[in-house]
Amino acid sequence: MHRLTLERMRADIARMLHEAPEDILDDDNLMDLGLDSMRLMKLASQWREAGARVEFADLAVEATLGQWWTLVSRATSASAGQP
Repeated sequence: MHRLTLERMRADIARMLHEAPEDILDDDNLMDLGLDSMRLMKLASQWREAGARVEFADLAVEATLGQWWTLVSRATSASAGQP
């Protein structure tokens, strides 16, 4: 299992949208770029498999990679402090 990073998330999103990773900016509205709920569910599942504590419902509220990374980072930090 590989640790989830911002760049891995960017690459996963880019692959879903058939774009180059460098074309996915932190503050782009990903729904405007064509990311739909089915693709978002798949991404959430992939990221959970990679160890991220993230749920589809939380991601659906946010619309940018930067916001998603903040959610993933917070969840990772919170779980790191647990025994």
